[in-house]
Amino acid sequence: MNKCIFLDRDGVINIERGTYTWKLEDFEIIPGVVETLQKLKKKGFLIVIVTNQSGISKGLFTKRDMEICHEYMMEKTNHLIDDIYYATYNPEYSKSLLRKPDSLMFEKAIAKYNIDTKQSWMIGDKERDISPAIKLGIRTIFIGEKRESGKSDYFAANLQKATDIINHNL
Repeated sequence: MNKCIFLDRDGVINIERGTYTWKLEDFEIIPGVVETLQKLKKKGFLIVIVTNQSGISKGLFTKRDMEICHEYMMEKTNHLIDDIYYATYNPEYSKSLLRKPDSLMFEKAIAKYNIDTKQSWMIGDKERDISPAIKLGIRTIFIGEKRESGKSDYFAANLQKATDIINHNL
């Protein structure tokens, strides 16, 4: 079985702008992310992005707009990311078990990559990122300036500090 680091996108990989990030000129990789992903890969982790992209169902941007940002993200991170799962749904417009806080994006990745949830981690900056991982028995790290809730297993300022926690728990 494989071990995996599940990552939210906005606020973990790229700078959280407080609004939808779908224009390439607004998509800025957080400093230190590439080096951190390299360290995780050296430890034998798969890297899987799980991201809600509800602006698509709202008609604010297209799947192609998002794909352009993801192609850029893959290029800038030296293709260290193994897969990207995204949910285009918004509860105001459409329902789906893919959208976090539901767990279908995770379940699809677990099945596809034969992931051992007990050896895996989820890193996110919103409570909805953490909830599906808890449901599936995946350890969680909430990142940001302040902890949004006490549900996560750990709290860290950023992805680099979260990786220190993971390394300490191997």
